Amino acid sequence: MEASGPGTCGGGAETRGSEGRLAPESRVHFRVTRFIMEAGIKLGMRSIPIATACTIYHKFFCEINLDAYDPYLVAMSSLYLAGKVEEQHLRTRDIINVSNRYFHPGSDPLELDSRFWEIRDSIVQCELLVLRVLRFQVSFQHPHKYLLHYLVSLKNWLNRYSWQRTPVSVTAWALLQDSYHGGLCLRFRAQHIAVAVIHLALQAYGVEVPAEAEAEKPWWQLGSSPLILWMFGGSRWALLGAGRHHQ
Repeated sequence: MEASGPGTCGGGAETRGSEGRLAPESRVHFRVTRFIMEAGIKLGMRSIPIATACTIYHKFFCEINLDAYDPYLVAMSSLYLAGKVEEQHLRTRDIINVSNRYFHPGSDPLELDSRFWEIRDSIVQCELLVLRVLRFQVSFQHPHKYLLHYLVSLKNWLNRYSWQRTPVSVTAWALLQDSYHGGLCLRFRAQHIAVAVIHLALQAYGVEVPAEAEAEKPWWQLGSSPLILWMFGGSRWALLGAGRHHQ
């Protein structure tokens, strides 16, 4: 999927108030996507299906007002649907039990009673609603493959000592995961987000790319058009904002 730029769908996920704090709606999305990530890990999902679930969730609420549906129900349906899209199928019973344990720590698995079947039917019906709202367009191009390729190239470019003593790779992957708390996945192209997280990780540890000082352009500008640079700058600052959401 190619985003058309800042200010389009997904731009509301980083809305801030007059004091720089997250707006109430953005706080909800942050908490719910955190639930998606933690539930996905407990369900044994890989990183790509979790990213797809987050993207489905954000894209749904680009089309629908937040107060129209329970966001946690949409999140559970997004997990269920993402499992199908990415061919890592999940059982609704597992999603329900993991979610119940998330909201009620220490609780026992739900019995197969009327309440369980009501929740299951709600997840399935919500999945159909999500598919209709998104017009069945639920396949996305994620930054993960680009990030992996860029990191391998960067590792071969840097000297071994600089690479081993600084966790640039780990930090870049963490930044990428954090980016899914907001709507970056809908606002920018996958390859631009991948470059942005690497650039932030390098800056965080003060790692310099060899020969960059002598180069006419920074390494991340090579072959880039002005539009790409503008989008990159926006995604970089939005990533910084996503990192502050944890605080």
